[in-house]
Amino acid sequence: MGVLVVGSVALDSVKTPFGAVKDALGGSATFFSVAASYFTDVSVVAVVGSDFPQKNIDFFDSLGIDTSGLTVEEGETFRWAGVYGYDLNERDTIETRLNVFEGFKPVIPKSKVDSEFVFLANIIPALQSSVLDQVAKPELVACDTMDYYIDGYREDLLKTMKRVDVMVLNDAECRQLTDESNLIKAARGVLDLGPTTAIVKKGEHGAMMFTRDCFFSAPAYPCESVFDPTGAGDSFAGGFMGHLALTGDTSESNIRRAVIYGTVMASFCVEKFSVDGMTGLGRSDIERRFRMLKQVSHFEP
Repeated sequence: MGVLVVGSVALDSVKTPFGAVKDALGGSATFFSVAASYFTDVSVVAVVGSDFPQKNIDFFDSLGIDTSGLTVEEGETFRWAGVYGYDLNERDTIETRLNVFEGFKPVIPKSKVDSEFVFLANIIPALQSSVLDQVAKPELVACDTMDYYIDGYREDLLKTMKRVDVMVLNDAECRQLTDESNLIKAARGVLDLGPTTAIVKKGEHGAMMFTRDCFFSAPAYPCESVFDPTGAGDSFAGGFMGHLALTGDTSESNIRRAVIYGTVMASFCVEKFSVDGMTGLGRSDIERRFRMLKQVSHFEP
């Protein structure tokens, strides 16, 4: 089984205390696709401008990522620029230029309307709903969002959430969405809005998974070198959905394993700029970190 992702493909300029890059490959759909490609077939639906480097499309192709849904329009590609200090949990956005992404209207290729696993990356909630109008009967739909959409597009977001199975968001967004300061209560509040599963990302403090009947907490992988956290959340989602699509198993126990695989892919992402930390991995690299996370969180009753 493969996974369909709809989101942004962008060119990022990022500066951290450890270096800087300009016009590097970025965007929510990019990080997701690269991470998920190590587990399953990936199809990406996004838009880029005529200035988008061919080498980036070739890179997608080299990973087996289906770009038939990647539209090239006249104009400039979505660009984002940000700066991080030594506290990599916080960043300052220097520039956001939507360019051709501003008029993005997702069109799912006919060959992908039967996709069984669908990830709605960080785009306007009404567009996320439009994707669900185009796909047939997916086995599992997961959705991401951000503070801007929670504030400015709340009603549309709530309508979308009623149609998804898994909501993926960070701890601040979870609290903002539910107006609950306690994270446990906030996650339960997310479930009350429609999804059957809530995944709460906590950056360097790991991730938590909530359903009506269970709670699971996973630590972050102990990285010694963190250069750039941009895209870590989308990489987490890619590993998470990639594993679920690979196995075709949406049981609670397998969703727990998917959270760990998501954590592993996020750990590779943050070690270098752009998607370089996830480039050239072998399955053994991923499994080694999976086992390490199991070891550091295991204890005898």
